Amino acid sequence: MSVSLYDLTIGSYVQILEGAVGFLDQGARHCQSQGIALEDLVATRLYPDMADLHFQVTSMTHHSLGAVEGLRKGQFGPPSFEPCDYEALQAMTQSTLETLKAQDRTEIEGLAEGRVLFKLGEHEIPFTAINFALSFSLPNFYFHTTTAYDILRSKGVPLGKRDFLGAMKVG
Repeated sequence: MSVSLYDLTIGSYVQILEGAVGFLDQGARHCQSQGIALEDLVATRLYPDMADLHFQVTSMTHHSLGAVEGLRKGQFGPPSFEPCDYEALQAMTQSTLETLKAQDRTEIEGLAEGRVLFKLGEHEIPFTAINFALSFSLPNFYFHTTTAYDILRSKGVPLGKRDFLGAMKVG
């Protein structure tokens, strides 16, 4: 049995983004109950040389919905998002999830034989669609989602692994 591009990408993104919507909601409730300013949370970093929560959450969108657009266009580059507050990050994550859920399986499967060129300034990396998903998009998506989760945990938000995983596929 082979795994389809749709299941590999959309299935994975949706599962984890469902968890992310939940853990971002828990983060907001925790901050409100503890008197932590949500504006401060948006700028929180795990370490001084790491990107803040804003970048981590916007990168979740970029490496999921943005990656699907990259598969369609054949080109992908670094993210660019305007500064925004915590509520806007939550809304972005929810909107990304809803848009991914609405993707057409047949269309996504039709992109499996394509190619994606990653461009960062003068630097270019050519990928097949499958290799882009497996070795670039998904690892980046998981990295940034995990880092967003870890930032919330570092602020005392009571989260566990199940909050990250979302609804697992069983059977």
